[in-house]
Amino acid sequence: MIAKLTGLLDSVFEGYIILDVNGVGYRVFCSAKTIGKLPVKGGTLSLLIETLVHEDYIHLIGFADATEQQAFGLLSTVQGVGSRVALAILSALSPTEIQMAVMTGDSKAFTRASGVGPKLGVRIVTELKGKLGSLGCNAEMAPAGTSGHVDNRIMSEAISALVNLGYSRTEAGMVAADMIRRYPESSLGEIIRLSLKELGKGAL
Repeated sequence: MIAKLTGLLDSVFEGYIILDVNGVGYRVFCSAKTIGKLPVKGGTLSLLIETLVHEDYIHLIGFADATEQQAFGLLSTVQGVGSRVALAILSALSPTEIQMAVMTGDSKAFTRASGVGPKLGVRIVTELKGKLGSLGCNAEMAPAGTSGHVDNRIMSEAISALVNLGYSRTEAGMVAADMIRRYPESSLGEIIRLSLKELGKGAL
C-alpha cells in the first residue's frame, strides 16, 4: 500500500492532480483545500496517501497533512459517506470546522458540501459525536482549563447568544472556543463581547 508520495507537480485538474514520481505519473484525488496549497507546476510536493482498493480500480487520495487524513478516515466511517463525498466535505470545511460542527450539532454546515443533503448532514453529526477526540486539531480547539472539553456552560451559552444574533453554530463555536482559550478567566458576557469583536473583524 502507498502511504506517502513525493515528486513533482505535473498538472492539476478538478478534484485531482498528476504527481510525477521519478518519471511515473500518479493520479491523486485531493480536496479543494489541499489543491489550494499546492506549489506551482513543476514544484516539489509531498502528500500523505490513502490507498483505496476496489474490485475494478485503485484510487489514491492525497492529503496535505495528517489532520486532514484523519478527518477523511472519520468521515468515511459514516454510512453514506464514500471517498467522493468525504473529499467534498473536506473541500468545503476544514478539519477544525468539521469538529466544531459535530460538537455543536450544526448539521447544516455539512450541507455546504456537494452531495450532502440535510439527512446525511444529521447522520454525520450523530455518528461522529464523541469520535473526534483523536482528531489532530482537537488540542488547538480546546479552551484552556477545560481538559479538552469545550461543551461547558459558558461555551454553550455563548454559542446560543451568537446564534441568536445570526451567526452559524459552527462559526460561533469556533470563535467562542478561541476566546475562552485565550481569556479563560472571562465571564460569559465578556466572552460574548470578545467573540462579537472578533467576528466583526471577519476572522472566520
